[in-house]
Amino acid sequence: MAKSFDNFMRMQDLYYAIGYYRRLRGYSQEQLAEELGISRQHLASIEAPNMDRGLSLELLFNIATVLEIEPYLLLKFSPEK
Repeated sequence: MAKSFDNFMRMQDLYYAIGYYRRLRGYSQEQLAEELGISRQHLASIEAPNMDRGLSLELLFNIATVLEIEPYLLLKFSPEK
């Protein structure tokens, strides 16, 4: 029997973290998207928690590099709710 996984909250926190660190570093969505070589719409859909766009590890690593943070900070981020 296959195990069922629900990572919705983890993914929401990840998407929130990307937006949080982007703003902290002073990037607009357009500026960060340009640095990453993706469209602003793609980045906006990643940051929108209800879109569930998903993202590759490569893009996660690229985002962390541009934002000058370690990737684990995006993954362990837990906003105060």
